[in-house]
Amino acid sequence: MGRLLNIVTPLHKMTKRDYLARMVDDKVHCMLKAKEYEFDYWDGDRRYGYGGYRYIPGRWKPVAQALIDIYGLRDGDRILDVGCGKAHLLYELKLLLPNAQIAGFDISRHGLADAKEEVRPYLFRYRAQDRYPYGDKHFDLVISLGCFHNLRLFELQTALAEVERVGKNKYVMVESYRNEQEQFNLQCWALTAEAFLDTAEWIWLYNYFGYTGDYEFIYFE
Repeated sequence: MGRLLNIVTPLHKMTKRDYLARMVDDKVHCMLKAKEYEFDYWDGDRRYGYGGYRYIPGRWKPVAQALIDIYGLRDGDRILDVGCGKAHLLYELKLLLPNAQIAGFDISRHGLADAKEEVRPYLFRYRAQDRYPYGDKHFDLVISLGCFHNLRLFELQTALAEVERVGKNKYVMVESYRNEQEQFNLQCWALTAEAFLDTAEWIWLYNYFGYTGDYEFIYFE
C-alpha cells in the first residue's frame, strides 16, 4: 500500500451540507435521477447532485499543484483521470504543465460536453470498471477522485486492477467514515455511492485487490 494523503480534504471542507434535509427530500427519487449522471446531477437542482458545477478559476489549482509536487510531475508526463467529470482538475494541471499528455474519461455525456474547450479533445466516454484502452504503465500518474465509491465491489476489483496496471504512480480518493456520526451523515448525503465502507474496510480492500498506490478519504463530519 501507498501513502495516506491529504490533498482534496481542504477543498471538501469548504462546502456546507444539510444532511437531514437531503435524507428526507424524496431521496430515492433523487438517487435515481443522480445516477443518470447527466444535466440534473451536475447543473440541476442541488437535491440531485452538485446544484451547478461550474469552473471557478484557481479552485482546483492547489490540488493540481499538490499532485505535481508529490509525484514530481514534469512537462510532458502522461496523466490519466478516471471519472474526470468536467475535467476541471485536468485543466488546472494543463495550465501548470502545458505540455503534459493528459487523458480523462467519464460516463457522463453532459459532464464531458461541458468541460473546458482546451481539454475536451483529451476526454472520452468510458466506464471506470472496464479494461482501460492503454498498455501497462502507460501513465506517469493515474488519479481518480470521488468515483470508485460509486462502484460495486466486483466492479472495484477491476477498476483498481486497471489503475494499478496502467499507472506508474496512482492516487485514489473516495468517501468514507470513521465513526457512527460520519456514517450517518454519509448515508444521508450520498446519492450515487454503492460502496459504503469505513477506512479500515477500504484499506483492507485495497490490499486484497492488490492496489499499491496512494489514497485519500473524505469524510462528512
